[in-house]
Amino acid sequence: MKRAFYALICLTFAVLAQQSMAQSLTVTTVTRPPFSYVEDGAETGFSMDLLAALAEALNWDYSINRVDSFSDMLEAVQNGSADLAVANISITALRETQMDFSQPIFEAGLQIMVPSEAARQPSLLHALLSKELFIAIGLAFAILLGGGMLMWSFERSAQPYFDRKLNEAWFPSFWWALNLVVNGGFEERMPRTPFGRLLGVVLVVSSLFIVSVFTARITSVMTVDAITGSVNSVNDLYGKSVGTITDSTAASFLNRRDIEFTGYPGLEQMLDAFQSKQLDAVVFDAPILSYYAAHEGRRTASMTGGVFLRENYGIAFPTGSPLVEDVNQALLSLREDGTYDEIYRKWFGMRN
Repeated sequence: MKRAFYALICLTFAVLAQQSMAQSLTVTTVTRPPFSYVEDGAETGFSMDLLAALAEALNWDYSINRVDSFSDMLEAVQNGSADLAVANISITALRETQMDFSQPIFEAGLQIMVPSEAARQPSLLHALLSKELFIAIGLAFAILLGGGMLMWSFERSAQPYFDRKLNEAWFPSFWWALNLVVNGGFEERMPRTPFGRLLGVVLVVSSLFIVSVFTARITSVMTVDAITGSVNSVNDLYGKSVGTITDSTAASFLNRRDIEFTGYPGLEQMLDAFQSKQLDAVVFDAPILSYYAAHEGRRTASMTGGVFLRENYGIAFPTGSPLVEDVNQALLSLREDGTYDEIYRKWFGMRN
């Protein structure tokens, strides 16, 4: 009887010890602000705060293993060296065959980020301040001044309006030519010499050309600016230098759309290429890019277009993990008691 009692006690302690060990978890993650990163030596981010709330609810003791790449993080879950992974992990059909997921913890999607100057819309002011237009205006002024002075040389002895000295004649002559082009001239100042009348006809006909060039220059500058400078949707990515992260959901999307892109092994390498102006656009997870554009890239990056290819993030577990059900129940409790909403507001503000 004593032996059976002793064996029962030993078995109880063994089970309790095993359960205690099972709850000391290894969590793998990767640096992806604002979901997971290190600030002042502390683990922080939306996913890290949510993990802390889950650990408190489930009485977990856990350690963080921060790896260099997203693929390393997922591999740690697949081979069982990590009990779970958390960051901005999209739940996809392919990944579901390789690991288990919690219920969604965040609704996201893809978006396009472009250099700030590329997000600028073409404007009349920009067209008016263009170098090409200044050259066209300068040529027009030179033609008017030259035509006016040539008319002065023909008409100064026949037309009282042009009866002036050279140093006094340049502006009245220019003004006469400008009025001829804009208003058709004045009847009382009509040229009287044959050469003057011929020149007047030439200036009137030339004015049609000058006005046409002026208008066409503004239109062309705005049109070229709109065509070459703006990326507003996925359809504008064709022919552009596009970047994303290799093997990401964004890379799969671009492949399906036959959009050529440069793949980078990690977020840091992709953003470095963007900062060095090697890329016309970056396609990746909307919250990641939005956070970068609002912080490190606030002077150089802008978000464009809407969010597309909606996707959900989840917590990843090795296939068959007994933790999944407990985590799902805890996530429901965190949503019901307002803890989830509090964490969400901290990082992203009020939800729409």
